[in-house]
Amino acid sequence: MSLTLDTYRLLGRSGLRVSPLALGAATFGTEWGWGAEQDEARKLFDLYVERGGNFIDTAVTYTNGSSERLLGEFTRHNRESLVLATKYTTLRRPGDPNSGGSHRKSLFASVEASLRQLNTDYIDLLYLHVWDFTTPVEEILRGMDDLVRQGKVLYVAMSNVPAWQVSRMQAIADLRGWSPLVALQIEYSLIERTGERDLIPMAREMGLGVMPYSPLAGGVLTGKYSRDDLTAPKAAVDDGTRKNFNITNGGLTERNLDIADVVTEVATELGHTPAQVGLAWTLQNQGVTAPIIGARTPAQLEDNLGALEVDFTASQLARLDEASAIGLGIPHDLLAGDFGRTLTRGDLKVEARR
Repeated sequence: MSLTLDTYRLLGRSGLRVSPLALGAATFGTEWGWGAEQDEARKLFDLYVERGGNFIDTAVTYTNGSSERLLGEFTRHNRESLVLATKYTTLRRPGDPNSGGSHRKSLFASVEASLRQLNTDYIDLLYLHVWDFTTPVEEILRGMDDLVRQGKVLYVAMSNVPAWQVSRMQAIADLRGWSPLVALQIEYSLIERTGERDLIPMAREMGLGVMPYSPLAGGVLTGKYSRDDLTAPKAAVDDGTRKNFNITNGGLTERNLDIADVVTEVATELGHTPAQVGLAWTLQNQGVTAPIIGARTPAQLEDNLGALEVDFTASQLARLDEASAIGLGIPHDLLAGDFGRTLTRGDLKVEARR
């Protein structure tokens, strides 16, 4: 069934309504060598909002702060109708170890910086951006809860955190009456499905809405790469572009291009673009609330929004699933198989009920 940006969904176990596609603002600003200048970023913002979109994702250090500063300008007249999500933990000042990390000092200073850059007095959704394996979880949760009680943050969430830590934190927050986690941001796409092992099932069980980033695997699923790119001389791609990023970080492989080929085949059958098919596939997972789209031009954004109109057949979904399938590993594969069912049910004949 087709969706629209104003087919709002509840975010996790909260009552907050958000669009089924979030606008990623990491492309707002060109300080990282790619992205959109202010006028072009404004067009992206206006297009998304005019279509009914209300969910915008950024971080305190995206494009060295330009992302939040531009959003602060763009949202000057409609701030209350938007859900702004930002993140803390990435280093804000090189050489200052306390300007990054998950700890309380970094948390409070980062939120104050975001409030100034966003030109607002509250943040709708605050993520811990990157787990630091150092800060006690009670320090993180209590700090987040204090910010909620102060009214500077409305909802709190996690990004790039192990599943067992998230579930542990949710249990602690519930037991102590602190602000619960309502969202989880992870990398998730047809190429990167390892979140299906523990992160996505954990999020559903614990009441967190899943926000996939890089749902097109850095552009690999758009069909713009070929086998020739696998053997391109390093000098030809060592230019700071997304292509270079994908090659140097292992995003371009035979397996991934095989998956992209199936995406292109399905897109041709449906009369949609590969990007639309790749994005639409993430929306088929019931644990997913809103994939984050990171367009750099209005044309790219228009194309991405077309994902809301994609309607797969069962056989097409099966082909996509088969092409991108991963092993879930222990204990999941064991428990899902005949051996696991025999151990738990024996010879009993149980009528399945929903």
